[in-house]
Amino acid sequence: NIFSTDEIIQFAMFGEKLASGVKHADNIAPCILGGVTLVRSIHPLDVIAIPSPDLFVTVVHPQIEVRTSDSRQILRQQVLLKDAIKQWGNIAGLVTGFFKNDLDLIGRSLEDVIIEPVRSILIPGFDAVKKNCREAGALGGGISGSGPSIFMLSKNESVAKEVETAMQQVYDRIGIDYHTYVTTISKKGVEIFSS
Repeated sequence: NIFSTDEIIQFAMFGEKLASGVKHADNIAPCILGGVTLVRSIHPLDVIAIPSPDLFVTVVHPQIEVRTSDSRQILRQQVLLKDAIKQWGNIAGLVTGFFKNDLDLIGRSLEDVIIEPVRSILIPGFDAVKKNCREAGALGGGISGSGPSIFMLSKNESVAKEVETAMQQVYDRIGIDYHTYVTTISKKGVEIFSS
């Protein structure tokens, strides 16, 4: 490839700006690099690859539309200091959990107290999905991107399948069509396959 990975991410950020109105690398970096990433800065671009345990990911995508621009507009412009402190602690705990392969710490840290409480109102069934998935054994999870997809992390495939069933039960009960997926975290990112 004639472009570096950082250059590819920067080009893709222009697509994010067209799609969401904001030039960021939150979605693009993990897609291109694979695995779990931390975008420390976009000016200059500084993306940190974070090692992750071999977790399973269960995703439910309710067949509703949540526009990224709408989900950004409803976010609060100011945050209470106590919420910021809790959020920073959860982020630090999550990153530490990934580095130490500490699944309990990852689970305890998968709590967003700033964005999720606001954006989740755009996703019918969100609270029930999160509660049922935790009861089914998920470590935790949240909104994927700006929604409407919801992701949950699990220690193994059998738990991930139980989590999938828990998601399906919520959307079957409320009558919204959906698709579910059970997979692992790709360590490679996007790949080009020739046919």
